[in-house]
Amino acid sequence: MAEILDDLDSRPGSATSLLRTTVGVSLRELGGWIALPHLLELMAALGVSAPRARTAVARVKKRGLLVPEARGKVAGYALAPDATGMLERGDRRIYHPRTMTPDSAWCALSFSIPENRRDQRHQLRRRLHWIGFGTISPALWIGPEYLADEVEEILGDLGLREYATVLISEAPRVEGSLAEAVARWWDLDALRAHHEEFLAQHEADIAPPAEGLGPREAFGRYIRSIDSWRVIPYVDPGLPPELLPADWPGERSSRLFRTLHEQLAEPSAAFVRQAFMHKTQS
Repeated sequence: MAEILDDLDSRPGSATSLLRTTVGVSLRELGGWIALPHLLELMAALGVSAPRARTAVARVKKRGLLVPEARGKVAGYALAPDATGMLERGDRRIYHPRTMTPDSAWCALSFSIPENRRDQRHQLRRRLHWIGFGTISPALWIGPEYLADEVEEILGDLGLREYATVLISEAPRVEGSLAEAVARWWDLDALRAHHEEFLAQHEADIAPPAEGLGPREAFGRYIRSIDSWRVIPYVDPGLPPELLPADWPGERSSRLFRTLHEQLAEPSAAFVRQAFMHKTQS
């Protein structure tokens, strides 16, 4: 169920991804339920037409994030019962990404899964990549120790715990430098591209003074920035800066996201509340 809710395939910037981000940011503040006209108004503020928004709602509903729930004569959607835990886990990743230090422990996962369970083996590798693990070999993966609980959760979800061993250790011993090994285990070029794309898309979004930015525009900028950012703290595990290239853009992109959050979160929430009150009173 966790993978269905997390939806690893939504492309940032798509109507479906923007809807998921809107739900994750706003729906809990509204009590876990939203009327369809209100939801369509929020999507319109993101430049998503009503037909595209309705298609996105159908896809998100199929994924299990939202469930239809009418209140009186008003059609609407509620968070699925299993969604809150996933969203809270996402909050920790998005707003409080962690970074390893030179003294941080590591977590390695070794597994040997029977061929008749190869589909689960594929899902395991896919989800390990999604939480930021690197690949030493096809059956040996590595990441920060602080992701060990998520590894255990994935193994439990897939029913593969009996086929895996989780190892917690100090810095791995490798031939050559650990920085060279890290560059083999992770696709640092791909991670760099995520950070640089976020910077290119949103460095110009640093908000002007509050009086120059309306709540609707703040909402649009805020949701789009989170939608672009939210993948990064998953695929980038927060490797120690000492093991990364000197010009690594991770801190710049993290600092930009923190600034956008500080400037836009409250006016964005104000727009959501205003739109909600308008719809409930009309």
